[in-house]
Amino acid sequence: MSVSRRTFSRTLAGAGINSMAGHSLAFADDDKEHESKHDREDDSAFRHGVASGDPLSNAVIIWTRITPEKRRDSVSVRWEVATDTRMKKTVRKGVASATSGRDFTVKVDVTGLDPGTTYYYQFRSNEDESPVGRTKTLPTRNVDRLRIGVASCSNLPFGYFNSYRAMARRSDLDCVLHLGDYIYEYANGEYGDGTALGRIPAPNREILSLSDYRTRYAQYRTDQDLQELHRQHPMIIVWDDHEIANDSYNGGAENHNAGEGSFVDRRAAAVRAWNEWQPIRETPAEQSGRIFRTFNFGDLADLVMLDTRNFDRDQQVGANNPLIADPTRSLLGEEQEAWLYGQLTTSVQSGRRWRLLGQQVMMGQLIASPTTIFNPDQWDGYLASRNRFLTHLQTNTIKNVVVLTGDIHSSWGNDIAFNPFNGSTIPPPGRAACAWDL
Repeated sequence: MSVSRRTFSRTLAGAGINSMAGHSLAFADDDKEHESKHDREDDSAFRHGVASGDPLSNAVIIWTRITPEKRRDSVSVRWEVATDTRMKKTVRKGVASATSGRDFTVKVDVTGLDPGTTYYYQFRSNEDESPVGRTKTLPTRNVDRLRIGVASCSNLPFGYFNSYRAMARRSDLDCVLHLGDYIYEYANGEYGDGTALGRIPAPNREILSLSDYRTRYAQYRTDQDLQELHRQHPMIIVWDDHEIANDSYNGGAENHNAGEGSFVDRRAAAVRAWNEWQPIRETPAEQSGRIFRTFNFGDLADLVMLDTRNFDRDQQVGANNPLIADPTRSLLGEEQEAWLYGQLTTSVQSGRRWRLLGQQVMMGQLIASPTTIFNPDQWDGYLASRNRFLTHLQTNTIKNVVVLTGDIHSSWGNDIAFNPFNGSTIPPPGRAACAWDL
């Protein structure tokens, strides 16, 4: 007889044994003081855990979802933020509503917090209480180190999310970046088969509607490793393509055809579900597709999060298409590109030492020759956009730029230059490249 991880962990809990595969709620800094009053059973109102994100020096988003006992339109949820794990030293509290219009997700922008401070938070509804989450605000000055976890491309039917658990165990992380592909849109067997692992995507079809996307997020958020990562660390998130459909751009996607209805409607549904299920500080409704934003880590670094996928990207072209060099084509769009240059200039003027760009697709060249491009879906397929970016760095003497990338399912470290095949113009590794791509 096969036994699931959840059943196994419950059996251990019933025997009084603490298992890391189960619902251990100790914090990553080995704080054993707090124990939850319930074990996050499937019938818990808070079965999707808690999360925090988009930290600022004086504010942070906290998130949870209620699973109502009965069919209703709204549920009252009490929230509390404290400086201790037992939730005795309360600094902020309030009441929010989980409504059917937002899939019973709750998102609170907690303000009036102190910079560079660790906080704990919890939600309650009737007699149910959520796990206690931990979060941290950003520092304002005198920062001598920054440790960030980076994740992307988590495809549930491919296997377990071990790397999430590894990051959750780290007590020294200031935050975690998720650079997109938080979910995948495919049916089981199209891109990974989860049958043997008990990880068949729900619903088991390509997701198209708002209900489909909500169901897929709800399934992902029952994964214990993902829940623990969200509970332990604040997360800064952007989407890539699979939150909507493979190889998406501003007006469509490779994995969308006319028989699947309007792409605009599909994208609107995907964006709505993403906003509901992620601890992101939402923009006004009329700018719901605008997710590029900046985070300041004291006097050490600025983190600039971009959208190289859905905001205003022109459609991809073939690897040998001369349009790759067309100066009118853009990966970022005029508005975001101008905003990015302004953020970089402001960062230099502020005296911060480092500029980190969190974005979706590889900026470094993945080419066999200047005319042999392997993947026109990344910056290689938008030569004018990359050249304008590198020119801005050189012209304005903007140094210490590190590009953090998702999407490619492999690990790379690149010095980024205009032409990597011209040896006379390439500086020694790590010395004077325009930027570094990781």
